[in-house]
Amino acid sequence: MKISVVTAVMNGADTLPRAIKSLREQTYGNVEHIVQDGGSTDGTLEFLRDHDHTNMAVVSAKDAGIYDAINTGISRATGDVIGLLHADDQLASADTLEQVARAMRDPEIDGVYGDLQYIGQGDPAPIVRHWKAGSYARSRLKWGWMPPHPTLYLRREVFERLGVYDTSFRISGDYDAMLRYLVRGNIRLAYIPQVMVRMQVGGASNRSLSQMMRKSREDYRAIRRHRVGGVGTLIAKNLSKLPQFFNHP
Repeated sequence: MKISVVTAVMNGADTLPRAIKSLREQTYGNVEHIVQDGGSTDGTLEFLRDHDHTNMAVVSAKDAGIYDAINTGISRATGDVIGLLHADDQLASADTLEQVARAMRDPEIDGVYGDLQYIGQGDPAPIVRHWKAGSYARSRLKWGWMPPHPTLYLRREVFERLGVYDTSFRISGDYDAMLRYLVRGNIRLAYIPQVMVRMQVGGASNRSLSQMMRKSREDYRAIRRHRVGGVGTLIAKNLSKLPQFFNHP
């Protein structure tokens, strides 16, 4: 089973080395790394050239945003299973992809996900939030539940059957896609009860009040589009994040 890991990056020279280091430490061997660069000017491409290897494929081209870049990366991937590793993220342990491959050996499973930690800057990086996802149940969607997107690995067939990310979303394209896969596609997910990814805080969705407002509007659009609830679902989705700040190890 080949696993494709897609990294969409734009000027990620500060954090990309940690992401790539975590990928190269994986004990699972059959992995390809698809890097889709948006035209970085900060040394990202030089770093990638200096750290190139046979399982890495780098393309640099202008794109129409993060989801457009991810879609292009997915179209280039040749693996049986596809997941994402953003430039600000790190695989949490050396056996993360081993765990993905083990779970995906079950032919009844369409995808897997696990827990996510948000970390601050520094060495060692402090844990800011701990997202313990828990097992999936369709009824949880109306309460704003979603699998942590950076931990999600799906069979290629899911993208082929149900499509990739809707680029009309600027922030919540991942939420929209996951609802599409779960509601319309009725895909079957397995939960890996361990931290799979550590993600550095400071993403696009919470950089400013206007971005937070835009994310809420886009979340609500996805909720209504896939008929999983209404304003109550949006409120529950936002409130569900609060325990993550207090329940981390």
